Formats: sequence, C-alpha cells, structure tokens
Amino acid sequence: DRLRMRVWERGAGATQACGTGACATVVAAVLNDRSDRECTVELPGGDLRIRWDDDTVWMTGPAVRVFAGTR
Repeated sequence: DRLRMRVWERGAGATQACGTGACATVVAAVLNDRSDRECTVELPGGDLRIRWDDDTVWMTGPAVRVFAGTR
C-alpha cells in the first residue's frame, strides 16, 4: 500500500515531512480498513516506510544532512 500525506505545522506552514504524522496516518488508515499494517507514506521530502506491529510502530527512511554550521 502507498498513502500520500502533506504536512502543515502551525507557525511554520507547509513542511517536507513529519514522522509522527506518518505513523499516525498509517494507524488511522488501518483502523479504518484503508491500508495494510505495513505501507509507504509519500511525503514531499521523501518516502517513509511505516509498519505497525502489535503495540509498536516502526518507521524506516533515509537520514540526510540538511544543514551544517558552526557555533
């Protein structure tokens, strides 16, 4: 299964991704019989793979540096 999601954060506006929101989206979709317990959530910043096992939700996706700076 693949779900598409957009994120709007109060005070920040549209953002590229939200891991917590992606996990919650999959749980809600499963509870409403709209998705399997493992699926890909498509976000503007890239895809996340979410799996809901019993009482644990797992999220897998890329980790990339988006900023480097000094103190």
